[in-house]
Amino acid sequence: MFTKLPKWVEYGAFTLAFIAGIVNAVGLLGFEHQAISHVSGSVTLLGIKTVTNTSTALLLLSIITSFMLGSALSGFLLSGGSLKLGRHYDTLLFIEGLLLLASAYLLKNTFVYGIVLTSAACGLQNALATNYSGAVIRTTHLTGIFTDLGLMIGKTLKGEAFDTRKCVVFLLIISGFLLGGIIGYILFKYFLVLALLLPAAACFALSFIYKIYRLRTL
Repeated sequence: MFTKLPKWVEYGAFTLAFIAGIVNAVGLLGFEHQAISHVSGSVTLLGIKTVTNTSTALLLLSIITSFMLGSALSGFLLSGGSLKLGRHYDTLLFIEGLLLLASAYLLKNTFVYGIVLTSAACGLQNALATNYSGAVIRTTHLTGIFTDLGLMIGKTLKGEAFDTRKCVVFLLIISGFLLGGIIGYILFKYFLVLALLLPAAACFALSFIYKIYRLRTL
């Protein structure tokens, strides 16, 4: 049950969603007005660009592939399907920070394929939050979150118990993503692609905080 969800997961989910919100805002404002933190729109745009612009289609294909490779890295380092202390969350968060840092540097120097590192970072992060008590927690897009909230409301209307703790986690993810979008817009307005430095720093900080918390708890 979500009532057993450790408190650190709530804080982490909000922060990760905040990071993804900033990254997605930078992608929307700086690259073909295309989202980076999820791939549905990228696949659709790939279909369009395959017909109209081959070079952009190749870039989009690279973005989609890098997202999957980022997820593969998480799959390689993590084991099992539940959230628990002692796993490689700190290592993966540190790698995500490095990917965002490198992407900001490459994009600042007009190397457009630097965006694939941002996509890889999002794929890595999306695979970080795995199953907990039968529910999937994702922090780089909100489609599943809103779907689950709708299901919860529908089940409540027919008399089933409403999982308040689960709802709180979902609302934290939504608010984190929204706040990230706001901050991402403000940062991009003044710093362009260097706006990615903030989510990179947040990944490093989260990695350090989790490592300290884990060492003190285990």
